[in-house]
Amino acid sequence: MLNIKCGNTVENAIGTLVDAGELAGAAALAWRDGEAVQTAAVGCRHLARGLPVERDTIFRIASMTKPVTTVAALMLLDEGRFALDDSIATCAPELAHLRVLRHPEGPLDATDAAARSITFRDLLTHRSGLTYGEFHSGPVGRTSAETLGAHIDNPLTPDEWIARVAMLPLIDQPGAGFHYGISTDVLGFLIARLEGESLGEVLARRVFAPLGMRDTGFVVSPDKHDRRAGLCGFDDEGRLTTLTAAPGRHALDERPDDMTFESGGQGLWSTLDDYLVFARMLLGDVEVPALLRPETLALMTSNQLTPAQREGARMFGRPIFAAGHGYGMGVAVVLEPEKADPLRCRGGIGTIGWPGAYGGWWQADPTDRSVLIFLSHNMLELSQMARGIGLGAWSAVASFHAIATS
Repeated sequence: MLNIKCGNTVENAIGTLVDAGELAGAAALAWRDGEAVQTAAVGCRHLARGLPVERDTIFRIASMTKPVTTVAALMLLDEGRFALDDSIATCAPELAHLRVLRHPEGPLDATDAAARSITFRDLLTHRSGLTYGEFHSGPVGRTSAETLGAHIDNPLTPDEWIARVAMLPLIDQPGAGFHYGISTDVLGFLIARLEGESLGEVLARRVFAPLGMRDTGFVVSPDKHDRRAGLCGFDDEGRLTTLTAAPGRHALDERPDDMTFESGGQGLWSTLDDYLVFARMLLGDVEVPALLRPETLALMTSNQLTPAQREGARMFGRPIFAAGHGYGMGVAVVLEPEKADPLRCRGGIGTIGWPGAYGGWWQADPTDRSVLIFLSHNMLELSQMARGIGLGAWSAVASFHAIATS
């Protein structure tokens, strides 16, 4: 295992966790005043082959995909292709007549008709009533998993998947509250329908090509396979191990070539430098092509939740926006810096970010024009997290944030 320690304190902080077997490896970058002021590449990108993490290692970024899909959707908004309060049934008639559970954990036949249609605004702000099945212990959790299948490497076609979404009840009335879930996946497939091409083709043309994000996409081209980070997690004893599939089999070590499902919520691979240019675009950096109108970018990066919705938002039963943060469109937004949890993002007012479940994290702070990015493969079962296994990636993120912002 490569672990070169020098005066770089970020590298030392990550290296301590790597040496302790709490993290296979990670890459981190801090950018400020127009340049990368700190970088680190520590540990292994592929455990079985002993390959080192490098600055250009390509990682699965999981939910760091959501802001990218959001930007593509807002580009269509800027072009007048839809209005925020348009019903999504205009391009997904399958979702025109939905039912809503009377209680999120209640029986599936205890439902009422949705009071109104889901809108594009609802999808962009996770107020659609759609959810992730694994967040629920009641019938909707099991049924969602069985009906929809894997979040990333899924054998269903986009149209088949949307038809199955229509079979499931919502857990809340559209617009009522923040519920993290598959909203951005639905949004991605609607973008694809509006454009008449796959989501990957839309993102490549609208986002990746203009920004020069050459290593970002839903698949990694064969000539770059050696730069991929291997899937990595932990065994039942808490030891690092190579995986053939991510927990829940949501992502595979090798994606079949005939898959057409592209997850706008969590499917992308990327690198430090690719995501850096994307984050700089969100800061309005004049040296990076602007993809959105200034007023649309301001909308995306400002809180869209009501006080009651911030107070009521939960993830794994814990409040996520009650203090410190709000939620814009695809990103958390710092409202009260002194109360903000750095594991979402923490900086000056208006700092944005959104982490990924596989150990990726980033933030962009408009008050000092800085960007911080941390990428790793740290793939955990929920039961392992409950036992304290595999939390080293988040300790590394906390240390990186503290060092980079000191």
